[in-house]
Amino acid sequence: MAKLKTGRHTSALKEARKAKRRTDRNAATKSKIRTAIKRVETAVKNNNVKVALEQLAVAFSRWDKAARKNVVHHKAASNQKARLSRLVAEIKK
Repeated sequence: MAKLKTGRHTSALKEARKAKRRTDRNAATKSKIRTAIKRVETAVKNNNVKVALEQLAVAFSRWDKAARKNVVHHKAASNQKARLSRLVAEIKK
């Protein structure tokens, strides 16, 4: 493609559009993860084992998907999953 009158290359403009889409998608994924974490922590605070285990499975799924798509680092996901598991294990006793 030819250069635009503004002097910017069309490939740079396309990359900017792609970056915005990726940023929005990553932000949405991280938001879903934070929501899942809050639900697990709330269930733990209320000593509700059944709900905590259900929400823990949802949180694990969200962390794994985000790590698979490189939204978060796979080791960061693993650390957070371990942290949540410890929280739920404390109330299961």
